[in-house]
Amino acid sequence: METSRAHPTNEAALRGKIAVVTGAASGIGRAIALDLARQGASLVLHTRSNDHGLRETANLAQELDSQIDVKLVQEDFTDPSQQDRFCDEAWNWANRLDILVNNAGVDVLTGDAAKLSFEEKLELVYRVDVVSTIRISRNLGARMRSVPGSSIVNIGWDQAAHGMEGDSGEMFAMSKGAIMAFSKSLARSLAPEVRVNCVAPGWIQTAWGEGTSDYWQSRATRESLVGTWGTPEDVAATIGFLVSPAARFVNGQTIAVNGGFNHGGHSARTDKEA
Repeated sequence: METSRAHPTNEAALRGKIAVVTGAASGIGRAIALDLARQGASLVLHTRSNDHGLRETANLAQELDSQIDVKLVQEDFTDPSQQDRFCDEAWNWANRLDILVNNAGVDVLTGDAAKLSFEEKLELVYRVDVVSTIRISRNLGARMRSVPGSSIVNIGWDQAAHGMEGDSGEMFAMSKGAIMAFSKSLARSLAPEVRVNCVAPGWIQTAWGEGTSDYWQSRATRESLVGTWGTPEDVAATIGFLVSPAARFVNGQTIAVNGGFNHGGHSARTDKEA
Protein backbone atom coordinates (compact mmCIF):
# COMPACT_ATOMS: atom_id res chain seq x y z
CA MET A 1 0.00 0.00 0.00
CA GLU A 2 1.27 3.46 -0.95
CA THR A 3 2.67 5.65 1.82
CA SER A 4 2.37 9.43 2.04
CA ARG A 5 5.27 11.88 2.16
CA ALA A 6 3.43 14.40 4.30
CA HIS A 7 3.87 18.15 4.35
CA PRO A 8 3.15 20.07 7.57
CA THR A 9 -0.48 21.23 7.79
CA ASN A 10 -2.85 22.56 10.41
CA GLU A 11 -4.37 19.29 11.52
CA ALA A 12 -7.61 20.90 12.71
CA ALA A 13 -8.11 23.46 9.92
CA LEU A 14 -10.81 21.47 8.09
CA ARG A 15 -12.45 19.65 10.99
CA GLY A 16 -16.15 19.25 10.27
CA LYS A 17 -15.82 20.14 6.59
CA ILE A 18 -17.01 17.96 3.69
CA ALA A 19 -14.57 17.68 0.78
CA VAL A 20 -14.98 16.06 -2.63
CA VAL A 21 -11.94 14.82 -4.54
CA THR A 22 -12.47 13.39 -8.02
CA GLY A 23 -9.96 10.94 -9.48
CA ALA A 24 -8.85 9.98 -5.97
CA ALA A 25 -7.76 6.35 -6.48
CA SER A 26 -4.05 7.06 -6.95
CA GLY A 27 -1.36 9.64 -7.67
CA ILE A 28 -2.17 13.32 -7.19
CA GLY A 29 -5.81 12.61 -6.31
CA ARG A 30 -4.83 10.26 -3.52
CA ALA A 31 -2.29 12.75 -2.17
CA ILE A 32 -4.95 15.49 -2.15
CA ALA A 33 -7.41 13.26 -0.30
CA LEU A 34 -4.82 12.38 2.34
CA ASP A 35 -3.82 16.01 2.87
CA LEU A 36 -7.47 16.98 3.42
CA ALA A 37 -8.01 14.02 5.74
CA ARG A 38 -4.95 15.06 7.74
CA GLN A 39 -6.62 18.43 8.24
CA GLY A 40 -9.79 16.74 9.51
CA ALA A 41 -12.12 16.87 6.48
CA SER A 42 -14.60 14.09 5.79
CA LEU A 43 -14.33 12.92 2.21
CA VAL A 44 -16.36 12.04 -0.86
CA LEU A 45 -13.89 10.17 -3.07
CA HIS A 46 -14.44 9.41 -6.74
CA THR A 47 -13.01 7.03 -9.31
CA ARG A 48 -14.12 5.93 -12.75
CA SER A 49 -13.16 2.26 -12.39
CA ASN A 50 -10.30 1.75 -9.90
CA ASP A 51 -12.40 0.51 -6.99
CA HIS A 52 -9.42 -1.19 -5.31
CA GLY A 53 -7.30 1.94 -5.44
CA LEU A 54 -10.14 4.10 -4.13
CA ARG A 55 -10.64 1.79 -1.16
CA GLU A 56 -6.92 2.00 -0.44
CA THR A 57 -7.16 5.78 -0.43
CA ALA A 58 -10.12 5.63 1.95
CA ASN A 59 -8.29 3.27 4.31
CA LEU A 60 -5.20 5.47 4.35
CA ALA A 61 -7.33 8.54 5.04
CA GLN A 62 -9.06 6.93 8.01
CA GLU A 63 -5.74 5.72 9.37
CA LEU A 64 -4.69 9.37 9.45
CA ASP A 65 -7.88 10.43 11.25
CA SER A 66 -10.34 7.88 12.59
CA GLN A 67 -12.92 10.63 13.24
CA ILE A 68 -13.58 11.38 9.59
CA ASP A 69 -16.24 9.75 7.43
CA VAL A 70 -15.57 8.65 3.86
CA LYS A 71 -18.01 8.03 1.00
CA LEU A 72 -16.89 6.26 -2.18
CA VAL A 73 -18.48 7.04 -5.56
CA GLN A 74 -17.78 5.35 -8.89
CA GLU A 75 -18.95 7.20 -12.02
CA ASP A 76 -17.70 7.55 -15.60
CA PHE A 77 -17.28 11.24 -16.42
CA THR A 78 -17.39 10.68 -20.18
CA ASP A 79 -21.17 10.38 -19.64
CA PRO A 80 -22.99 13.63 -18.70
CA SER A 81 -25.74 11.69 -16.92
CA GLN A 82 -23.14 10.11 -14.64
CA GLN A 83 -21.61 13.54 -14.01
CA ASP A 84 -25.02 14.76 -12.87
CA ARG A 85 -25.58 11.66 -10.74
CA PHE A 86 -22.18 12.18 -9.13
CA CYS A 87 -23.10 15.75 -8.19
CA ASP A 88 -26.31 14.57 -6.54
CA GLU A 89 -24.52 11.79 -4.65
CA ALA A 90 -21.79 14.15 -3.45
CA TRP A 91 -24.17 16.85 -2.28
CA ASN A 92 -26.88 14.62 -0.79
CA TRP A 93 -24.44 12.66 1.40
CA ALA A 94 -24.38 15.48 3.98
CA ASN A 95 -26.69 18.02 2.33
CA ARG A 96 -23.73 20.37 2.07
CA LEU A 97 -20.30 20.62 0.52
CA ASP A 98 -17.44 22.82 1.67
CA ILE A 99 -14.66 21.81 -0.74
CA LEU A 100 -14.60 20.55 -4.32
CA VAL A 101 -11.33 19.49 -5.96
CA ASN A 102 -11.79 18.58 -9.62
CA ASN A 103 -8.76 16.34 -10.13
CA ALA A 104 -10.22 13.69 -12.44
CA GLY A 105 -8.63 13.51 -15.88
CA VAL A 106 -8.32 10.86 -18.54
CA ASP A 107 -4.94 9.13 -18.94
CA VAL A 108 -4.01 8.97 -22.62
CA LEU A 109 -0.28 8.50 -22.05
CA THR A 110 -0.29 4.97 -20.60
CA GLY A 111 -2.36 1.81 -20.94
CA ASP A 112 -4.75 1.04 -23.77
CA ALA A 113 -5.61 4.71 -24.36
CA ALA A 114 -2.02 5.40 -25.44
CA LYS A 115 -2.75 3.35 -28.60
CA LEU A 116 -5.60 5.61 -29.72
CA SER A 117 -5.27 8.09 -32.56
CA PHE A 118 -4.62 11.75 -31.80
CA GLU A 119 -8.23 12.63 -32.63
CA GLU A 120 -9.59 9.90 -30.33
CA LYS A 121 -7.33 11.03 -27.49
CA LEU A 122 -8.33 14.65 -28.04
CA GLU A 123 -12.02 13.78 -27.81
CA LEU A 124 -11.51 11.88 -24.55
CA VAL A 125 -9.43 14.64 -23.00
CA TYR A 126 -12.01 17.24 -23.99
CA ARG A 127 -14.95 15.27 -22.62
CA VAL A 128 -13.35 14.41 -19.27
CA ASP A 129 -10.79 17.10 -18.48
CA VAL A 130 -12.78 20.03 -19.86
CA VAL A 131 -16.51 19.32 -20.11
CA SER A 132 -16.91 17.27 -16.92
CA THR A 133 -14.86 19.76 -14.88
CA ILE A 134 -16.97 22.66 -16.12
CA ARG A 135 -20.30 20.88 -15.65
CA ILE A 136 -19.47 19.57 -12.17
CA SER A 137 -18.05 22.92 -11.06
CA ARG A 138 -21.18 24.76 -12.20
CA ASN A 139 -23.58 22.19 -10.76
CA LEU A 140 -22.00 21.91 -7.32
CA GLY A 141 -20.75 25.50 -7.26
CA ALA A 142 -24.31 26.82 -7.49
CA ARG A 143 -25.28 24.71 -4.46
CA MET A 144 -22.14 25.64 -2.53
CA ARG A 145 -23.17 29.31 -2.50
CA SER A 146 -25.31 28.36 0.50
CA VAL A 147 -22.24 27.14 2.44
CA PRO A 148 -20.17 29.95 4.01
CA GLY A 149 -16.46 29.77 3.24
CA SER A 150 -16.74 27.08 0.57
CA SER A 151 -14.03 26.61 -2.05
CA ILE A 152 -13.38 24.99 -5.45
CA VAL A 153 -9.97 24.08 -6.85
CA ASN A 154 -9.45 22.97 -10.45
CA ILE A 155 -6.33 21.52 -12.03
CA GLY A 156 -4.48 23.29 -14.85
CA TRP A 157 -0.97 22.88 -16.27
CA ASP A 158 1.97 25.24 -15.93
CA GLN A 159 2.98 25.02 -19.59
CA ALA A 160 -0.47 25.75 -21.00
CA ALA A 161 0.41 29.45 -21.01
CA HIS A 162 3.72 28.87 -22.82
CA GLY A 163 3.01 25.92 -25.12
CA MET A 164 4.83 22.63 -25.55
CA GLU A 165 5.59 20.80 -28.78
CA GLY A 166 4.11 17.42 -29.67
CA ASP A 167 0.79 15.62 -29.50
CA SER A 168 0.40 15.62 -25.71
CA GLY A 169 1.55 19.23 -25.46
CA GLU A 170 -1.12 20.31 -27.91
CA MET A 171 -3.86 18.29 -26.18
CA PHE A 172 -3.08 19.38 -22.65
CA ALA A 173 -2.52 23.02 -23.58
CA MET A 174 -6.04 22.95 -25.03
CA SER A 175 -7.67 21.21 -22.09
CA LYS A 176 -5.82 22.73 -19.16
CA GLY A 177 -5.69 26.18 -20.72
CA ALA A 178 -9.47 26.03 -21.00
CA ILE A 179 -9.82 25.07 -17.34
CA MET A 180 -7.45 27.81 -16.18
CA ALA A 181 -9.49 30.43 -18.06
CA PHE A 182 -12.81 28.93 -16.94
CA SER A 183 -11.75 28.96 -13.28
CA LYS A 184 -11.10 32.71 -13.37
CA SER A 185 -14.55 33.31 -14.82
CA LEU A 186 -16.25 30.94 -12.38
CA ALA A 187 -14.60 32.78 -9.48
CA ARG A 188 -16.38 35.92 -10.67
CA SER A 189 -19.68 34.09 -11.12
CA LEU A 190 -19.68 32.55 -7.63
CA ALA A 191 -18.16 35.46 -5.69
CA PRO A 192 -18.32 36.34 -2.91
CA GLU A 193 -19.80 33.13 -1.48
CA VAL A 194 -17.49 30.55 -3.10
CA ARG A 195 -13.78 30.96 -3.78
CA VAL A 196 -12.46 29.36 -6.99
CA ASN A 197 -8.76 28.83 -7.68
CA CYS A 198 -6.69 26.71 -10.02
CA VAL A 199 -3.43 24.84 -9.39
CA ALA A 200 -1.12 24.37 -12.38
CA PRO A 201 1.33 21.51 -11.74
CA GLY A 202 4.59 21.28 -13.61
CA TRP A 203 6.68 18.11 -13.88
CA ILE A 204 5.09 15.90 -11.21
CA GLN A 205 6.40 12.35 -10.91
CA THR A 206 3.26 10.25 -11.19
CA ALA A 207 3.15 6.75 -12.72
CA TRP A 208 4.02 8.08 -16.19
CA GLY A 209 7.01 10.02 -14.86
CA GLU A 210 8.39 7.05 -12.96
CA GLY A 211 8.65 4.93 -16.10
CA THR A 212 9.32 7.47 -18.82
CA SER A 213 12.39 7.76 -21.04
CA ASP A 214 15.74 9.38 -20.23
CA TYR A 215 14.78 12.29 -22.49
CA TRP A 216 11.77 13.21 -20.35
CA GLN A 217 13.62 12.50 -17.09
CA SER A 218 16.31 14.97 -18.13
CA ARG A 219 13.84 17.53 -19.46
CA ALA A 220 11.76 17.47 -16.28
CA THR A 221 14.74 18.35 -14.12
CA ARG A 222 16.07 21.01 -16.54
CA GLU A 223 12.74 22.82 -16.77
CA SER A 224 12.40 23.30 -12.99
CA LEU A 225 14.49 25.96 -11.29
CA VAL A 226 14.89 23.65 -8.29
CA GLY A 227 16.29 20.95 -10.59
CA THR A 228 14.03 18.08 -9.65
CA TRP A 229 10.65 16.47 -10.26
CA GLY A 230 7.78 17.54 -8.04
CA THR A 231 5.70 15.02 -6.11
CA PRO A 232 1.92 14.54 -5.80
CA GLU A 233 2.32 15.72 -2.21
CA ASP A 234 3.67 19.06 -3.44
CA VAL A 235 0.45 19.61 -5.38
CA ALA A 236 -1.68 18.39 -2.49
CA ALA A 237 -0.02 20.75 -0.01
CA THR A 238 -0.85 23.75 -2.19
CA ILE A 239 -4.46 22.64 -2.57
CA GLY A 240 -4.67 21.96 1.16
CA PHE A 241 -3.73 25.58 1.76
CA LEU A 242 -6.08 27.00 -0.88
CA VAL A 243 -9.17 25.32 0.58
CA SER A 244 -8.29 26.21 4.17
CA PRO A 245 -9.38 29.32 6.11
CA ALA A 246 -5.79 30.57 5.83
CA ALA A 247 -6.45 31.28 2.13
CA ARG A 248 -9.71 33.17 2.65
CA PHE A 249 -8.38 36.16 0.66
CA VAL A 250 -7.03 34.11 -2.27
CA ASN A 251 -9.55 33.90 -5.10
CA GLY A 252 -9.55 33.67 -8.88
CA GLN A 253 -5.87 32.70 -9.00
CA THR A 254 -3.85 30.14 -10.94
CA ILE A 255 -0.91 28.98 -8.85
CA ALA A 256 1.93 27.09 -10.53
CA VAL A 257 3.41 24.21 -8.55
CA ASN A 258 6.52 23.61 -10.62
CA GLY A 259 9.59 24.64 -8.67
CA GLY A 260 9.80 27.74 -10.85
CA PHE A 261 9.60 27.21 -14.61
CA ASN A 262 12.98 27.44 -16.33
CA HIS A 263 12.03 28.99 -19.68
CA GLY A 264 15.48 28.36 -21.16
CA GLY A 265 15.81 24.83 -19.88
CA HIS A 266 14.33 22.89 -22.80
CA SER A 267 14.94 22.25 -26.45
CA ALA A 268 12.40 20.98 -28.96
CA ARG A 269 12.55 17.35 -29.97
CA THR A 270 13.40 16.60 -33.55
CA ASP A 271 11.66 13.23 -33.53
CA LYS A 272 7.95 12.70 -32.93
CA GLU A 273 7.18 12.10 -29.27
CA ALA A 274 5.67 8.80 -28.19
